[in-house]
Amino acid sequence: QVQLVESGGGLVQPGGSLRLSCAASGRGFSIYSMAWYRQAPGKRREVVAIITSGGNTDYKNSVKGRFTISRDNAKYTASLQMNSLRPEDTAVYYCNVVIAITYESYWGQGTQVTVSS
Repeated sequence: QVQLVESGGGLVQPGGSLRLSCAASGRGFSIYSMAWYRQAPGKRREVVAIITSGGNTDYKNSVKGRFTISRDNAKYTASLQMNSLRPEDTAVYYCNVVIAITYESYWGQGTQVTVSS
């Protein structure tokens, strides 16, 4: 069993920045990928950014150049640096981890990001 704890959400003005963090804990696992998803009210959950164990990254088109995902393999943590935030970035952001070998998927509890003046 893997537990995920997220932090770093909040209220920010348009053009501002936030940094989300996700920490994974448990026993006897290694991580294949870590990702951030988001879900706005009335919309489907969508992937925002993903990073593999090898450091390969991919981003939703609308956040490219503004968001940066990173991870620390030794500490089982991932972060999402969000710059130039827009009102349309408002959503609950979820950390997702896929475990190596079994490819089991785990989710964090979500953290609210609100971009508003």
